[in-house]
Amino acid sequence: MTKEEGLMPVSGYRELAALLRAAIQQGEYPPGTTLPKQDELAERYGVNIKTVRQAVGLLESEGLVTAIRRRGTIVRERPPMRRLGAERYSKKKWKFGDVVAFAADREASGRPWAPGDQTNTVRKVEADTEVAEAFGLTPGAPVYERSRLVKDGDQPTHTLTSYYLPEHVEGTPLVDPTPGPAGRGGGFAVLTLQGYEPDHMTETIFARMPTPDEIESLNLPSGEPVMVLTRQTYTEDNTLVEFARGTHAASRFAWTYDFKLPD
Repeated sequence: MTKEEGLMPVSGYRELAALLRAAIQQGEYPPGTTLPKQDELAERYGVNIKTVRQAVGLLESEGLVTAIRRRGTIVRERPPMRRLGAERYSKKKWKFGDVVAFAADREASGRPWAPGDQTNTVRKVEADTEVAEAFGLTPGAPVYERSRLVKDGDQPTHTLTSYYLPEHVEGTPLVDPTPGPAGRGGGFAVLTLQGYEPDHMTETIFARMPTPDEIESLNLPSGEPVMVLTRQTYTEDNTLVEFARGTHAASRFAWTYDFKLPD
């Protein structure tokens, strides 16, 4: 007999969702397992199928479960990758080593990685309003766009699209569409060799619900938001050398920042 059997009938779908949520959080339904069938839940809790469907739908919108055809309602895995803060950009990793930012996250999370975990699509495009404003350009001015889709094994984790001025990167590995980082040390090492060594940056992070294209590219289950990061990277003399936008599956990362408190 399970812990749920013998309970009094519930009064509605929110109460049923609360009971199932608690069971998931307490480990009665571990990640990757399947919840009982809907007719079994209806009988166990003295409710109709509609109430069960509403309760499961609520849990799905919260990102706790995913309905998979012919398998049932699966409790979602939650193995968040540790995404480092400033440490992921440490010069000892890319300038004096060969660990680019996404690989630093993999190593910090105890996960293997390979250059092919990151794809590249490079093209010259017209700067949109946000990119143009960052670089001080007129909208429509030519910039290089370098788009990457990063995976952890077969699972997409995030996309990252960087923009560069043509005069900074023309003829360099940053405009080479070969999958993987842009050579040893990645893009920051390339910029350094061009005389534009990254010195400081500004990152902004916010959450929103994904677009249909993001749901498809990141293989997102229903109800999962995305974390959107914008990054502006500057040289020591405040020359902007990269403007980047990243979209991250919210449940696949735990963001970690280590910093000294300001005076």
